[in-house]
Amino acid sequence: MTQRQAQPSTRRHQPLGRIFLGLFLLVTLLPGAQGQAADIVPTRSVTANGMTVLFLEQHFLPTVEIHALVKVGSAQDPPDKAGLANLTASLLDEGTQTRTSRQIAEQIDFVGGSLAAHAAEDFTTASARVLKKDADLGFALLADVLQHPAFHKQEFERVRTQILGEILSDDDDPGNVAMKAFHQLIFHGHPYSWPAHGSEDTLSKITVADVQQFHAREYVPNQTILVIVGDLTQEQAATLVQTHFGSWKKGTPSLYQIKKPTPIDRKMVQLIEKDLTQSTIVLGHTGISRTNPDYYAVTVMNYILGAGGFSSRLMDSIRDKQGLAYGIMSQFDSRLLPGAFYISLQTRTEVTNQAITGVLTEIKGIRDAPVTDQELNEAKSFIVGSFPLRVDSSAKLANVLAQVEFYNLGLDYFTNYPKAIEKVTKDDVLRVAKQYLDPQHYALVVVGSIAKAKVKQ
Repeated sequence: MTQRQAQPSTRRHQPLGRIFLGLFLLVTLLPGAQGQAADIVPTRSVTANGMTVLFLEQHFLPTVEIHALVKVGSAQDPPDKAGLANLTASLLDEGTQTRTSRQIAEQIDFVGGSLAAHAAEDFTTASARVLKKDADLGFALLADVLQHPAFHKQEFERVRTQILGEILSDDDDPGNVAMKAFHQLIFHGHPYSWPAHGSEDTLSKITVADVQQFHAREYVPNQTILVIVGDLTQEQAATLVQTHFGSWKKGTPSLYQIKKPTPIDRKMVQLIEKDLTQSTIVLGHTGISRTNPDYYAVTVMNYILGAGGFSSRLMDSIRDKQGLAYGIMSQFDSRLLPGAFYISLQTRTEVTNQAITGVLTEIKGIRDAPVTDQELNEAKSFIVGSFPLRVDSSAKLANVLAQVEFYNLGLDYFTNYPKAIEKVTKDDVLRVAKQYLDPQHYALVVVGSIAKAKVKQ
């Protein structure tokens, strides 16, 4: 449930009105309004047309969040037309068979709501947020853009041109350049190797017909998860679902056979020349899937290594003791299939090699000896303590609920997550560090003044 590389285009209609700000301030002042994550117990049902529906009744704010997850993403893009899923998602709210793009924007803006669509690697999401009194409109707009997008030629060309501009802009950012090259190295030949928004070459090959066929084939209720969070009763929610999604016809989506990424078996280095005063460094390899039983132990281990901010080993060594970087972090990008593990930082050109050596030293160190009791306890305390912040708004909660269902984590996830973290031991941390970190076989990307950096290979 993470995101690292340059983000694909997100289409959003969201006003700057003060109504939701006022509601946010109100809820932060209500004692116990947020509740505990463990108290989150949604109901689950499956409609006649095969759509999975999760509903969570919450009455402390008069709002309704409607969040749809369609089980198709950029990993299902044809290699020569990478960016198809994202372009399709970006066009959903650009006009339907009965509403123009302008009408959609005006209708959601008029009620102070929001409407958004976004494609990631494994799935596509579309969501609407409205006040309770406008719930019917929120459902109507979301159902319309999901089921009846028009894909007008004019809007297609405009949005595609916009995304192409974003791709070109990304190429000016050394961080985006480094991450793109890194993913191509560790996922070579795998769908995870390309950005969700595609490339200039692949996006240019996509036609309106491609988008229409992709939508008709993949956007079906029997591969959609609909999450509803907010100020409705179970009966009200069920009626709205039936009214707006009940006529959506089942389909037969493609059966994609995507193999797990092949772990790299050697050290791989790519040096990218840019006239910069700093080197951008990304080092890592393939990681784990979200459904890996070791996910929780890896989460604790990675917090200690580099995800724990100023309390992490990487920050202590690379920043505080050696003064090589302002910030440094490590991350496991856990997806449906094993995603990436990487460490990223920027450092002065002349100390590039020292920074790389320091990173490898910390990877080896956490593999060679157990972490301390203090490191373990602080990591678990922070992870458990911050868990409720991941669901402290209806939008965050709906997003997490959709992914809990998508990854089949169980509706008791909110109770079990803290328990799973608390169970992690020092032996577990050492075991997963040895199993999932490899200081010998990794990809290294450096973007900067390569001649001055003199990177050792």
